[in-house]
Amino acid sequence: MPIYVCTAALGRLTPIQKTEIAQSITAIYHEVTGSPRYMVQVIFHDVAPGNQYVAGRPAPADQILIRCDTRSGKTSKQRTQMVRRIMQDVGRACGATEEAVTVLLCEIPVANIAEHGRVAPSPEEDDAWFSSLPDATRERLRRLA
Repeated sequence: MPIYVCTAALGRLTPIQKTEIAQSITAIYHEVTGSPRYMVQVIFHDVAPGNQYVAGRPAPADQILIRCDTRSGKTSKQRTQMVRRIMQDVGRACGATEEAVTVLLCEIPVANIAEHGRVAPSPEEDDAWFSSLPDATRERLRRLA
């Protein structure tokens, strides 16, 4: 359910760094929320020169922006923990300073999210929601986790 979009200058992140970032973000979400790993999607958006600006000027080449759209219901402590850990782990994975990493955590009401043919559950209803999925969908998601 959370969708993370990592935006960086074209060529800034190597395939190995992208894999490490995706694995780290997935682990952080799972560890902090207890939600299954199969819920996490990470998308990389490589921005060509001249297509990202800060203060009306081309963005610094080392800047990395991570936006997470996630369902609401997390505590303030969980949100802060995720933001800090993502900032630290992404910086470490790609050799950037934490100052070069921006993390936005945007919460969306669960009634506004649908996935795998069902409206998203509140966090405490994950197990029942998963059980309501068709057998083939549950098996596919189990293989992802």
